[in-house]
Amino acid sequence: MPRIEIYTTRYCPYCLMAKRLLQARGLAFDEIAVDEDPDTRRAMTRRAGRHTVPQIFIGETHVGGCDDLHAMDASGELTRVLQQQG
Repeated sequence: MPRIEIYTTRYCPYCLMAKRLLQARGLAFDEIAVDEDPDTRRAMTRRAGRHTVPQIFIGETHVGGCDDLHAMDASGELTRVLQQQG
């Protein structure tokens, strides 16, 4: 199984929804909080090319945010990426 990383902030409703979807699919993930760490937020922005949270990575694949993750799940793309990266 590939490593799943999700950059979050504590009070972001989209972060909570993305984490719930991953949990519902039985997927373990590493949560990286950026709300009190400007250096980590800058690293996330460089890596993702976006400054909003959540930012989700499956292996080296940048999934995007919450809406992107839900769309991938609905289309079956999430399963394909997990298999490819695994």
